Amino acid sequence: MTTFDVIVAGIGAMGSQTCWHLAKRGKRVLGLDRYDIPNGMGSSHGANRIIRLSYFEHPLYVPILRRAYELWREAGQKAGEQLLYTTGSLDIGPSGSPIIEGSLESCRQHDLPHTLLTAADIGARFPGYRLPENFMAVHQPDGGFVASERAIVVAAELAMDAGAVIRGRESVLGFEPLADGEGVRVRTDRGTYEAGSLVLSTGAWIGEHVPGLKETAVPERQVLGWFRPKRPELFRLGAFPVSNLKSDLGHFYQLPAWGLPGFKIGLYHHLREKGPADALSREPNAADEQALRKGLAAFFPEADGDVLTLRTCIFTNTPDEHFILDRLPDAPQIIVASPCSGHGFKFSSAIGEILADLASGKKSAFDLSPFALSRFQGTS
Repeated sequence: MTTFDVIVAGIGAMGSQTCWHLAKRGKRVLGLDRYDIPNGMGSSHGANRIIRLSYFEHPLYVPILRRAYELWREAGQKAGEQLLYTTGSLDIGPSGSPIIEGSLESCRQHDLPHTLLTAADIGARFPGYRLPENFMAVHQPDGGFVASERAIVVAAELAMDAGAVIRGRESVLGFEPLADGEGVRVRTDRGTYEAGSLVLSTGAWIGEHVPGLKETAVPERQVLGWFRPKRPELFRLGAFPVSNLKSDLGHFYQLPAWGLPGFKIGLYHHLREKGPADALSREPNAADEQALRKGLAAFFPEADGDVLTLRTCIFTNTPDEHFILDRLPDAPQIIVASPCSGHGFKFSSAIGEILADLASGKKSAFDLSPFALSRFQGTS
């Protein structure tokens, strides 16, 4: 039987980074994914994902984000390609709304450079926006995006170059702690392996591996859209920032044209379609397009042109929409790193380091108590 220091199940955003951080420390690592590496079945495809420091969700995320920025730059430097792009970010909503106040609180607590803009300010500076007069935005110059698919490829390649074994198309069928309590045995459709620790970073499939999370970690279907602007110059890289916009129509997020042709827009919680990951349709449809066009028509009319691309991905949400980063209480050698409730990719470089610490028996530099399993009673 083949033995490793750590087995990582799920080689997406979190898993690929975990493999790299472990391998560069000299650990014997096995990374397994049921699909290709990368693939379009999980949460990280579609060219890029937003990264931002003015975190309206909660100020506790900002220190982890600062480390994530450092590690994205390090990974890009080692790979010889740019993974992190700085565009500036806007958090947009009605004056006094939670997105504005939350973003400002993160900026104040962590001394982040920022500017509060009116709707008129935004329209003058970034004429692709058309906002109601009562809307405001927090502009933070360090916001931008990470080349998400390339980032997974880069992390996997760096991990393998450092000695990790990574395999696609090998499904984890089950696992169990060893009798002595000091390790874990993992069974796949191709073999059986043992390791000191197991990291479960399987995203929308986490409930299959940890039954206690089936009702807590809920997969949800999302669709991203790329549309041909009527005035492309307004939405190009360098002319348009990344942004989150909350309104009565929903929470829309936007990125400038890059990687795929067209202006990119998404809608959190989209059509609110939830269920087992394998039961959710990966095929976009007319209803998906129309949901996105509501945001275009209301706030980005100059981008409301022909649809170019629609891509489905799966988010996995906890009730409080915060992460899970913890050990299983009855088997501490098994570490759970999912779900991330649709806002986790930007952190994955730092989370990979955190998980490598946990799998190595090292205390994390960050307070992980807000991400503990114990906040969900009955989880096991």
